[in-house]
Amino acid sequence: MRRRSVLAGVLGGSFLVASGAGLSACATVDTVGKVDFTRPLLIPPLADSRTDSAGRRVFDLHARRGRRDFGFGGPTRTWGFNGDHLGPTLRATRGEQVMVNVVNELDEDTSVHWHGMHLPARMDGGPHQPVRPGATWSPTWTINQPAATLWYHPHPHGHTKEHVARGLAGLFILDDDDPHQRRLPHDYGVDDIPLVVQDVDVDKTELRAKNTGNQLLVNGTYGPYLTITTDRVRLRLLNAAVSRTFAFGLADERPVALVATDGGLLDHPVTVTRIRLSPGERAEIVVPVQAGERVVLRSFPPQTGRGFDGGKDQFDVLELRAAARLRRTGAIPERFTAIPRLNPATAVVNRDFQLTGTNINGEQMDMDRIDAVVEQGATEIWTVRNTDGQRHNFHVHDVQFQVLSVDGDEPPPELRGWKDTVFLPPKSEVRIILRFADYADPDMPYMYHCHLLMHEDDGMMGQFVVVAPGQSAGRVSGHDHG
Repeated sequence: MRRRSVLAGVLGGSFLVASGAGLSACATVDTVGKVDFTRPLLIPPLADSRTDSAGRRVFDLHARRGRRDFGFGGPTRTWGFNGDHLGPTLRATRGEQVMVNVVNELDEDTSVHWHGMHLPARMDGGPHQPVRPGATWSPTWTINQPAATLWYHPHPHGHTKEHVARGLAGLFILDDDDPHQRRLPHDYGVDDIPLVVQDVDVDKTELRAKNTGNQLLVNGTYGPYLTITTDRVRLRLLNAAVSRTFAFGLADERPVALVATDGGLLDHPVTVTRIRLSPGERAEIVVPVQAGERVVLRSFPPQTGRGFDGGKDQFDVLELRAAARLRRTGAIPERFTAIPRLNPATAVVNRDFQLTGTNINGEQMDMDRIDAVVEQGATEIWTVRNTDGQRHNFHVHDVQFQVLSVDGDEPPPELRGWKDTVFLPPKSEVRIILRFADYADPDMPYMYHCHLLMHEDDGMMGQFVVVAPGQSAGRVSGHDHG
């Protein structure tokens, strides 16, 4: 492998990785200057769809086993949707009704959760909607939220880490009629590029479901490069890792425009040199490039609050290769459509969530227990505290929320848009405001949980139901719902 001069040098020391079995020592990982970018970046294909007699856009997803040669010495056993690894990009427009036929061709239960999607609880794809081997699950719902980069992945209780690590994940892009979207790069696979980033632990026979890996795959490509033909490129970043937090930026630390986060566009572009994403978070950045240049997308040390959890690790992720002549694109808007702010004065309930070890409020996930009952139409404020010495994050199903404060202070610009997942370093506090507009169902819960998947699998998850005014919660019964 060749070495590059930018930020060359190896960080010394070691760190500890948290897992269900405890803490174990590992060497700091640093691939800066050590990656040969010899493989063209694979672009996930747009999923085929059709319109049925009810006017629904219908997709088919087949979860199956496969094999792929990543370049690590031979074919590797993998899982994927409609292929050997990862899945196609689903794409739909606000106002459309969609149906997805999820076919399980594995020999064990799986599921598909639509991460970031606003939809009925019975269509959510959480642990209460298992898809048995050989079965098909066909959720249907209407897209009713702004354009955004969402994703899908399995959510089987206690086994999510294994299913995602082996390759069951893909993007779900939503479009709308906001004219600002058309002024951003939007030609999929040309100047609008999906980037599904995962660290992996791989040998020549199988992908292993470890908490952290020492190599990166981007869209299932090891050592990728991307040829760019326009003077700006939009990168849709997804941290699809099991546990690792990334801090993405260009190697020369040039400023880029952060235009969107989990739930869609910000109020206006924010100039950044780095954007930190914990597992499950997304961000869209617009990168300016010059003809003929090469620049590396890098994950810098993410400064997660402790040195033992990968906070000092850094990776070369993707080489951007600009063509000798570039097509000029228009300037991106200086402002986007204003985000309607949720008013804390209208909140009817305040809830507290304490994250410790693999517990929330001192309890582990119980499939038969409803942890919170939310009234349809209500606005609530949730205070989420990480009270221990390891990092966590917090993901809420169904709704996009807004961050009110971080450790008592105003949130930074990158946290002022719609979010469904938020990072919590050790000993930190985040206050979020959420509105549960519709989709009441007293018998079927949504989840909230840490999206570090080893924590989720070990029980760091709770569940809530949304009920109509005056209605009481029903009763859930473990895995029997589907």
